Amino acid sequence: MAAAIARGWAAGDGGPEEMAFCDVDRSRAQALATEVGGETRKGLRELASDCDAVVLAVKPAALDEVAAELDGISGALISVLAATPLSRLRRSFPGAPVLRVMPNQPVQVRRGVVCYAPPVEIPAELESRLLEMLGVLGTLVPVEEEDIDAAMAIMSCTPAYFAAIARALAQAGEREGLDGGRATELVAETMGGTAELLRVRDPEAIESAVAPPGGATEAGLEELERGGVGAALAAAVRASLERFR
Repeated sequence: MAAAIARGWAAGDGGPEEMAFCDVDRSRAQALATEVGGETRKGLRELASDCDAVVLAVKPAALDEVAAELDGISGALISVLAATPLSRLRRSFPGAPVLRVMPNQPVQVRRGVVCYAPPVEIPAELESRLLEMLGVLGTLVPVEEEDIDAAMAIMSCTPAYFAAIARALAQAGEREGLDGGRATELVAETMGGTAELLRVRDPEAIESAVAPPGGATEAGLEELERGGVGAALAAAVRASLERFR
Protein backbone atom coordinates (compact mmCIF):
# COMPACT_ATOMS: atom_id res chain seq x y z
CA MET A 1 0.00 0.00 0.00
CA ALA A 2 2.85 2.37 0.82
CA ALA A 3 4.38 1.68 -2.59
CA ALA A 4 1.07 2.45 -4.34
CA ILE A 5 0.78 5.75 -2.43
CA ALA A 6 4.37 6.70 -3.27
CA ARG A 7 3.89 5.91 -6.96
CA GLY A 8 0.71 7.98 -7.02
CA TRP A 9 2.42 10.96 -5.41
CA ALA A 10 5.35 10.65 -7.82
CA ALA A 11 3.04 10.55 -10.85
CA GLY A 12 2.35 14.30 -10.90
CA ASP A 13 2.07 17.50 -8.95
CA GLY A 14 0.56 17.89 -5.50
CA GLY A 15 2.45 15.24 -3.56
CA PRO A 16 5.30 15.65 -1.05
CA GLU A 17 8.30 17.71 -2.08
CA GLU A 18 10.55 14.76 -1.20
CA MET A 19 10.01 11.16 -0.09
CA ALA A 20 12.19 8.85 2.01
CA PHE A 21 11.63 5.17 2.73
CA CYS A 22 12.49 2.65 5.41
CA ASP A 23 11.67 -1.07 5.39
CA VAL A 24 12.85 -4.19 7.16
CA ASP A 25 13.86 -5.31 3.66
CA ARG A 26 16.30 -2.56 2.73
CA SER A 27 16.55 -3.69 -0.88
CA ARG A 28 12.80 -3.23 -1.27
CA ALA A 29 12.97 0.29 0.15
CA GLN A 30 15.89 1.11 -2.15
CA ALA A 31 14.08 -0.24 -5.22
CA LEU A 32 11.02 1.91 -4.50
CA ALA A 33 13.14 4.98 -3.77
CA THR A 34 14.97 4.53 -7.07
CA GLU A 35 11.69 4.10 -8.93
CA VAL A 36 10.05 7.27 -7.60
CA GLY A 37 13.11 9.45 -7.17
CA GLY A 38 13.23 9.24 -3.37
CA GLU A 39 15.80 8.33 -0.75
CA THR A 40 16.15 5.71 1.97
CA ARG A 41 16.91 5.84 5.69
CA LYS A 42 18.52 3.12 7.78
CA GLY A 43 15.94 3.26 10.56
CA LEU A 44 12.59 4.67 11.56
CA ARG A 45 14.04 7.16 14.02
CA GLU A 46 16.23 8.67 11.30
CA LEU A 47 13.29 8.68 8.91
CA ALA A 48 11.04 10.50 11.36
CA SER A 49 13.66 13.10 12.22
CA ASP A 50 14.02 14.01 8.52
CA CYS A 51 10.31 14.11 7.61
CA ASP A 52 7.38 16.40 8.38
CA ALA A 53 4.97 13.46 8.08
CA VAL A 54 5.36 9.69 8.22
CA VAL A 55 3.07 7.24 6.42
CA LEU A 56 2.79 4.26 8.74
CA ALA A 57 2.16 1.15 6.60
CA VAL A 58 3.03 -1.90 8.68
CA LYS A 59 1.10 -4.94 9.88
CA PRO A 60 -0.95 -4.16 13.02
CA ALA A 61 1.04 -6.79 14.93
CA ALA A 62 4.19 -4.71 14.41
CA LEU A 63 2.69 -1.53 15.91
CA ASP A 64 4.27 -1.81 19.37
CA GLU A 65 7.73 -2.47 17.93
CA VAL A 66 7.40 0.46 15.52
CA ALA A 67 6.07 2.76 18.26
CA ALA A 68 9.13 1.98 20.39
CA GLU A 69 11.41 3.00 17.51
CA LEU A 70 9.41 6.18 16.93
CA ASP A 71 9.22 7.10 20.60
CA GLY A 72 8.88 10.86 20.97
CA ILE A 73 7.95 11.56 17.34
CA SER A 74 6.39 15.00 17.00
CA GLY A 75 5.70 15.08 13.26
CA ALA A 76 2.40 14.01 11.74
CA LEU A 77 1.53 10.34 11.30
CA ILE A 78 -0.69 9.03 8.51
CA SER A 79 -1.74 5.52 9.48
CA VAL A 80 -2.99 3.01 6.92
CA LEU A 81 -3.10 0.19 9.48
CA ALA A 82 -6.19 -2.00 9.37
CA ALA A 83 -8.07 -2.82 12.56
CA THR A 84 -6.13 -0.18 14.51
CA PRO A 85 -8.36 2.59 15.89
CA LEU A 86 -7.27 6.15 16.55
CA SER A 87 -7.46 5.56 20.29
CA ARG A 88 -4.72 2.92 20.10
CA LEU A 89 -2.63 4.96 17.69
CA ARG A 90 -2.77 7.99 19.97
CA ARG A 91 -1.72 5.86 22.95
CA SER A 92 1.17 4.48 20.92
CA PHE A 93 2.29 7.92 19.70
CA PRO A 94 1.38 10.40 22.44
CA GLY A 95 1.71 14.01 21.33
CA ALA A 96 1.89 13.22 17.61
CA PRO A 97 -0.92 14.38 15.30
CA VAL A 98 -2.42 11.18 13.80
CA LEU A 99 -4.64 10.82 10.75
CA ARG A 100 -6.20 7.40 10.15
CA VAL A 101 -6.81 6.64 6.47
CA MET A 102 -7.73 3.62 4.39
CA PRO A 103 -6.75 3.88 0.69
CA ASN A 104 -7.01 1.29 -2.07
CA GLN A 105 -4.55 0.23 -4.76
CA PRO A 106 -5.81 2.53 -7.54
CA VAL A 107 -4.14 5.43 -5.70
CA GLN A 108 -1.11 4.32 -7.72
CA VAL A 109 -2.76 5.81 -10.82
CA ARG A 110 -4.46 8.64 -8.89
CA ARG A 111 -7.87 7.02 -9.25
CA GLY A 112 -8.11 5.58 -5.76
CA VAL A 113 -10.53 5.97 -2.90
CA VAL A 114 -9.07 7.30 0.34
CA CYS A 115 -11.38 6.91 3.33
CA TYR A 116 -10.42 8.76 6.48
CA ALA A 117 -11.73 8.88 10.02
CA PRO A 118 -12.62 12.29 11.50
CA PRO A 119 -9.30 13.72 12.73
CA VAL A 120 -8.86 14.23 16.48
CA GLU A 121 -6.73 17.02 17.92
CA ILE A 122 -4.97 17.90 14.66
CA PRO A 123 -4.41 21.60 13.95
CA ALA A 124 -6.76 22.74 11.19
CA GLU A 125 -3.93 23.94 8.93
CA LEU A 126 -2.07 20.62 9.22
CA GLU A 127 -5.26 18.63 8.64
CA SER A 128 -5.99 20.64 5.51
CA ARG A 129 -2.45 20.15 4.20
CA LEU A 130 -2.47 16.39 4.78
CA LEU A 131 -5.89 15.90 3.20
CA GLU A 132 -4.95 18.05 0.22
CA MET A 133 -1.88 15.88 -0.35
CA LEU A 134 -3.92 12.67 -0.04
CA GLY A 135 -6.60 14.11 -2.30
CA VAL A 136 -4.32 14.04 -5.35
CA LEU A 137 -4.43 10.24 -5.10
CA GLY A 138 -8.15 10.03 -5.86
CA THR A 139 -11.44 10.62 -4.09
CA LEU A 140 -11.40 11.55 -0.40
CA VAL A 141 -14.31 10.08 1.59
CA PRO A 142 -14.84 10.93 5.28
CA VAL A 143 -16.11 7.88 7.19
CA GLU A 144 -17.06 7.56 10.83
CA GLU A 145 -14.43 5.45 12.52
CA GLU A 146 -16.88 2.72 13.56
CA ASP A 147 -17.68 2.26 9.85
CA ILE A 148 -14.15 2.25 8.49
CA ASP A 149 -13.74 -1.54 8.57
CA ALA A 150 -16.93 -2.01 6.54
CA ALA A 151 -15.74 0.65 4.12
CA MET A 152 -12.41 -1.14 3.81
CA ALA A 153 -14.15 -4.44 3.03
CA ILE A 154 -15.87 -2.98 -0.02
CA MET A 155 -13.27 -0.53 -1.33
CA SER A 156 -9.84 -1.72 -0.24
CA CYS A 157 -10.41 -5.40 -1.05
CA THR A 158 -12.57 -4.87 -4.13
CA PRO A 159 -9.80 -4.14 -6.67
CA ALA A 160 -8.69 -7.77 -6.17
CA TYR A 161 -12.26 -8.98 -6.79
CA PHE A 162 -12.53 -6.85 -9.92
CA ALA A 163 -9.19 -8.19 -11.12
CA ALA A 164 -10.38 -11.78 -10.57
CA ILE A 165 -13.58 -11.05 -12.53
CA ALA A 166 -11.58 -9.35 -15.31
CA ARG A 167 -9.26 -12.35 -15.56
CA ALA A 168 -12.20 -14.77 -15.75
CA LEU A 169 -13.94 -12.73 -18.48
CA ALA A 170 -10.75 -12.37 -20.52
CA GLN A 171 -10.06 -16.09 -20.25
CA ALA A 172 -13.62 -16.81 -21.41
CA GLY A 173 -12.97 -14.56 -24.41
CA GLU A 174 -9.76 -16.45 -25.17
CA ARG A 175 -11.63 -19.74 -25.14
CA GLU A 176 -13.94 -18.26 -27.77
CA GLY A 177 -11.01 -17.36 -30.01
CA LEU A 178 -9.99 -13.84 -28.95
CA ASP A 179 -6.34 -12.92 -28.54
CA GLY A 180 -5.50 -12.84 -24.81
CA GLY A 181 -4.16 -9.30 -24.79
CA ARG A 182 -7.08 -8.00 -26.81
CA ALA A 183 -9.57 -9.75 -24.52
CA THR A 184 -7.96 -8.17 -21.46
CA GLU A 185 -8.03 -4.74 -23.13
CA LEU A 186 -11.73 -5.11 -23.96
CA VAL A 187 -12.57 -6.07 -20.39
CA ALA A 188 -10.41 -3.32 -18.83
CA GLU A 189 -11.87 -0.57 -21.00
CA THR A 190 -15.40 -1.83 -20.38
CA MET A 191 -14.86 -1.86 -16.62
CA GLY A 192 -13.40 1.65 -16.75
CA GLY A 193 -16.32 2.94 -18.79
CA THR A 194 -18.85 1.27 -16.52
CA ALA A 195 -17.20 2.88 -13.50
CA GLU A 196 -17.72 6.30 -15.10
CA LEU A 197 -21.32 5.38 -15.92
CA LEU A 198 -21.92 4.45 -12.27
CA ARG A 199 -21.13 8.06 -11.36
CA VAL A 200 -24.28 9.20 -13.16
CA ARG A 201 -26.60 6.17 -13.12
CA ASP A 202 -27.44 3.68 -10.37
CA PRO A 203 -26.53 -0.01 -10.83
CA GLU A 204 -30.12 -1.13 -11.38
CA ALA A 205 -30.60 1.37 -14.23
CA ILE A 206 -27.45 0.16 -15.96
CA GLU A 207 -28.52 -3.47 -15.59
CA SER A 208 -31.91 -2.68 -17.13
CA ALA A 209 -30.36 -0.74 -20.01
CA VAL A 210 -27.89 -3.47 -20.91
CA ALA A 211 -30.14 -6.46 -20.29
CA PRO A 212 -33.55 -6.09 -22.00
CA PRO A 213 -35.93 -9.07 -21.56
CA GLY A 214 -35.06 -12.05 -23.70
CA GLY A 215 -31.63 -10.78 -24.69
CA ALA A 216 -28.12 -12.20 -24.46
CA THR A 217 -27.19 -10.18 -21.36
CA GLU A 218 -30.28 -11.38 -19.50
CA ALA A 219 -29.20 -14.94 -20.21
CA GLY A 220 -25.75 -14.17 -18.84
CA LEU A 221 -27.17 -12.55 -15.69
CA GLU A 222 -29.34 -15.61 -15.09
CA GLU A 223 -26.22 -17.78 -15.19
CA LEU A 224 -24.47 -15.47 -12.72
CA GLU A 225 -27.47 -15.77 -10.41
CA ARG A 226 -27.45 -19.55 -10.69
CA GLY A 227 -23.73 -19.52 -9.99
CA GLY A 228 -24.28 -17.54 -6.80
CA VAL A 229 -22.06 -14.57 -7.69
CA GLY A 230 -24.00 -12.14 -5.49
CA ALA A 231 -23.92 -14.49 -2.51
CA ALA A 232 -20.21 -15.16 -3.05
CA LEU A 233 -19.37 -11.43 -3.03
CA ALA A 234 -21.43 -10.91 0.13
CA ALA A 235 -19.55 -13.81 1.73
CA ALA A 236 -16.25 -12.24 0.65
CA VAL A 237 -17.14 -9.00 2.43
CA ARG A 238 -18.10 -10.90 5.59
CA ALA A 239 -14.86 -12.91 5.48
CA SER A 240 -12.78 -9.75 5.17
CA LEU A 241 -14.61 -8.15 8.08
CA GLU A 242 -13.92 -11.19 10.24
CA ARG A 243 -10.20 -10.78 9.57
CA PHE A 244 -10.33 -7.07 10.44
CA ARG A 245 -12.12 -7.76 13.70
